[in-house]
Amino acid sequence: MSDNTPSRPARPHDAAWPARLPRELVIPDTTLWFNLEVSASRFPHKVAYRFFGATLTFAELKAQALALAGWLQREGLERGERVLLFLQNSPQFVIAFYAILRANAVVVPVNPMNRADEFGHYITDAQARLAITSADLAAIVSEADGRLPADQRLQRVLVTRYSDMLPAGEIDAAEAPAPAVLDWLRADPPLPAGAVRWRQALAAGLQPGPHTAEPDDLALLPYTSGTTGMPKGCMHSHRTLMPNTVGGGVWGHAGAEAVSLGVVPMFHITGMLYGVLGPVYLGSTVIILPRWDRELAGRLISRHRVTHWTCIPTMIIDLFGSPNYRSFDLSSLRYLSGGGAAMPQAVAERLQQEFGITFAEGYGLTETAAPSHANPPERAKLQCLGIPIFGVDSRIVDPLTLQELPAGEVGEIVTHGPMVFKGYWGHEEASRNAFMQIDGKPFFRTGDLGRRDDEGYFFITDRLKRMINASGFKVWPSEVELLLFKCPAVQEACVIAAHDAYRGETVKAVVVLRDSARGQTSEQDIVSWAKEHMAAYKVPRIVEFVDSLPKSGAGKVMWRLLQEQEARPVPVLS
Repeated sequence: MSDNTPSRPARPHDAAWPARLPRELVIPDTTLWFNLEVSASRFPHKVAYRFFGATLTFAELKAQALALAGWLQREGLERGERVLLFLQNSPQFVIAFYAILRANAVVVPVNPMNRADEFGHYITDAQARLAITSADLAAIVSEADGRLPADQRLQRVLVTRYSDMLPAGEIDAAEAPAPAVLDWLRADPPLPAGAVRWRQALAAGLQPGPHTAEPDDLALLPYTSGTTGMPKGCMHSHRTLMPNTVGGGVWGHAGAEAVSLGVVPMFHITGMLYGVLGPVYLGSTVIILPRWDRELAGRLISRHRVTHWTCIPTMIIDLFGSPNYRSFDLSSLRYLSGGGAAMPQAVAERLQQEFGITFAEGYGLTETAAPSHANPPERAKLQCLGIPIFGVDSRIVDPLTLQELPAGEVGEIVTHGPMVFKGYWGHEEASRNAFMQIDGKPFFRTGDLGRRDDEGYFFITDRLKRMINASGFKVWPSEVELLLFKCPAVQEACVIAAHDAYRGETVKAVVVLRDSARGQTSEQDIVSWAKEHMAAYKVPRIVEFVDSLPKSGAGKVMWRLLQEQEARPVPVLS
């Protein structure tokens, strides 16, 4: 009897594919809210999140999300509307996230490091009428909102204090943050007029109407910046988020028994996947850290027997830098992964030698709902993006001719897979330009230059797009330049990457001062202004004053020339 099953085309990474893993996943045809329904039914009394000793069970998470969804709908939230979520890692972030989905609406996560000059864009571009934020950020929301025309402003702002979810009594010393952080968590600044308190909204005890969202409905609108203009929203449906929500646990040996450290920011697609989406699907437990603290992280891993930790390499480097690191018990860790920046070989080897842990690097973008590539922990390669994951087809193409290139040659990484986004919100041309066709399939153009080896592992070599990678934070020079042009002392500015021993890259601004500011303005004045008007990770650490910027015949600033000059080694005089 002959086998009529069609054969699957061979892929370069077939030999490296772990035998334990299926080639493709069977993805639930449901919404992300249903994942919480299931886990709350299966594990009602199991701890979903720990926050400085306080616990939130799956049943409590569902109940509070329902109450908040009811309040949102009473405030007029309709199906498909966008809600801004402007919070640090906290139980409230997760509750609000699922409440918005339960109300059939769309989550718009905003980096809590943003300032008022940046936040207004998210209100107007997403056309949001509701925002959920924390007490320490409410003034930023109010200031940004107040600058807008009346017909574009928010209609309601819900404000939480992080202390709303802290333990009622004293925090155990082993789980306590530094005093300054504790003061921040407990802060209660005056709220803007019209703001509603978190506890007030939950105490109303409202219940939402029917959950009518469908898998192909828009669920998430995370923003990412490009080479020009302001940040653009990446349209993700429940269906595009579900593959990595399911696949993360399969790839990383995770189930309901897993305990993870949630320190990568939840507003970011990676932190959201491994701190909000994946754990709720699995029914696992997350130990939440709103801010990185190496000493506290070491104590929490030891105390709660953390098994899974997705991080950026600078966190590992910092943890090793602690004078107390040998006292931390990391023996419970069985899966350590991350990306955003290459893991230094010396640090990876030290992890393996001292703790027997293999760091499995991965690769993905906001447009691909986090990973499209990952290193199998059984056979990870250092400073490598890994292999295409479940259902992903990635190629290397010539960025000009778009012709596919063989192994070893450098070109643009393009990706086709079930987790790829649906396009940029309100930017049809940019959405069209983000894709190309190969063999009749749409492939997303990542803008990253890389190569693959003979075994199908991908390596990144450069960036086709203009972007600075500072400790895993992506800084888009055009966005920083647009903000610098608002500075009264700045006539022109070009932002480039400078080498930084710790961050890998840092932000440098090459500035032409206005005539009126020359001799009156220092480099530190520009840095101080930037700190007040943009997120801390975007602030230029280095400012260089020049008389003029190099320009092409067409009048465009030649940023590549400045970047090349910055990369040149400084000659040593004998």
